[in-house]
Amino acid sequence: MSQTGNRVRPKVIVTRKLPDTIETRMAELFDVTLNLKDVPFTADQLKDAISKADVLVPTVTDNIDADVIAAAGENLKMIANFGAGVDHIDVDAAQAKGVAVTNTPGVLTEDTADLTMALLLSVPRRLFEGEKILRAGEWTGWTPTFLMGHRIEGKRLGIIGMGRIGQAVARRAKAFNLQVHYHKRTRLPEQSEADLEATYWDDLDEMLTRMDFVSVNCPLTDDTHHLLNRARLKKLQPHAVLINTARGEIIDEEALADLIEVGRIAGAGLDVFEEEPQINPKLLELDNVVLLPHMGSATIEARVAMGEKVLINTRAFADGHRPPDRVIPG
Repeated sequence: MSQTGNRVRPKVIVTRKLPDTIETRMAELFDVTLNLKDVPFTADQLKDAISKADVLVPTVTDNIDADVIAAAGENLKMIANFGAGVDHIDVDAAQAKGVAVTNTPGVLTEDTADLTMALLLSVPRRLFEGEKILRAGEWTGWTPTFLMGHRIEGKRLGIIGMGRIGQAVARRAKAFNLQVHYHKRTRLPEQSEADLEATYWDDLDEMLTRMDFVSVNCPLTDDTHHLLNRARLKKLQPHAVLINTARGEIIDEEALADLIEVGRIAGAGLDVFEEEPQINPKLLELDNVVLLPHMGSATIEARVAMGEKVLINTRAFADGHRPPDRVIPG
């Protein structure tokens, strides 16, 4: 750490370009190294950064695995993640090395829920198919049977994962008169279920067979990797639409593409993918799949708020206090 007057300034290394206001405030508070070119760090660059930093600020694109954490210098005390999910960080390796991990929960909830609903509307109403035809100059005018889709009002929505984002999706779904169902490891309190008018399913397989729409809003863990595998995807009704704004690895993409291609699933709206930024070529060929470039939290408000949480967590650490959004130690 460097020192200015009586104040200790931790060495903070940021792996990606952040909003200007956040970078400016970081420069005021910390001895910071920014990534102004916004080129992702290689594994070797991550190891170099973590060997020099007191605080490393990574994003979802950085694989902070055990090898990277093993390269940490003695000064590294915290990994202040810019994002809510920490599945790209080996938290066990960090904990074993005595390194705290923080995240930015809560501030991207509403934006991700908005995008979930946008996808849920886009696929059954065939919005992107219509725009594609229009831009290609192939629209010849209104006809009674052109691009007929399906209404969502009165249909059943099954939410996988009912944390902050899942509940925000449920609140929006109510406004569209969707019937809300959900699956979660731990059932919500009775009052929360009543407020959301949500029906709980202990058995995910049973829920899947009865839903018109399914929204994936759970975190990626060892237990949820390929939670929706080929066998589970086959349980969906042929008219069902699948939405994923959580993590791509929760769904077996190859199986999903195959089943949509043969009409066993009606369509999908995906904001996340198994091998980002690479997209399964089969998905790219399907007109009834809406694909977005991982933009669930891509609002100015959310990204600034995420940065402010990184600032607060890092400042708390520098001042000798417990960071408020600490993932580990708990």
